[in-house]
Amino acid sequence: MKLISWNVNGLRACVKKGFEDVFWGLGADAFCLQETKLSEGQLELDLPGYTQIWNYAEKKGYSGTAMFLKREPEDVRLGIGIARHDTEGRVIAADLGEFWLVCVYTPNSKDGLLRLDYRMEWEDDFREYLLSLRAQKPVAVCGDLNVAHEEIDLKNPATNHMNPGFTDKERGKMTELLAAGFSDTFRQLWPDTAGAYSWWSYRGNARANNTGWRIDYFLVSDELRGNVSKAFICPEIEGSDHCPVGLELLW
Repeated sequence: MKLISWNVNGLRACVKKGFEDVFWGLGADAFCLQETKLSEGQLELDLPGYTQIWNYAEKKGYSGTAMFLKREPEDVRLGIGIARHDTEGRVIAADLGEFWLVCVYTPNSKDGLLRLDYRMEWEDDFREYLLSLRAQKPVAVCGDLNVAHEEIDLKNPATNHMNPGFTDKERGKMTELLAAGFSDTFRQLWPDTAGAYSWWSYRGNARANNTGWRIDYFLVSDELRGNVSKAFICPEIEGSDHCPVGLELLW
């Protein structure tokens, strides 16, 4: 089973930059999007053979997630069931039979770390949500987690220390999530690979220089570790300041 995740940073703009060619070219069984920046009815995609699931933010042009599935899900849940977290369209969970697939767009701590306290609340509540799903069956989590976990996961760790996405608190919450029984699939297969990034600033020719961060992930609960056959990043695919990341599971 091939799974793809992509923060498209505005799906309408990404469609104009070739989204559908990327979609069909990758041939995923499940394709998850973050930061769609859509309201209901603003965009229609013709994706025959796929079930489309959308979670829109209440605020126009902000956040939002989507999931396109070849397999009809047994159950779908939007949000994590906590009102203060569920207005921004950040989470979709689909029961695919063998496991839950969760698409998430984690809140950014913002410049000046203005939203860091909220981010810490989110991290704890989202982790508990994942564990509640895991009590039913294994879980695969994908999306923009807005954190570079270790120094190897960004080009310039020293100068970015304590910037949003690389604070000790955010990295610590990622460590807590992994310790709760989840694996970073890319590091599972590629523990020492440096220079593997999924996001580059639009400033300073960052993408051409590969001055990036790895903040887009596939995590699996420990029950699925043995099913992981491939974990990959697609830096050659443009259309957003993020690139797609992928996972292949064997059954």
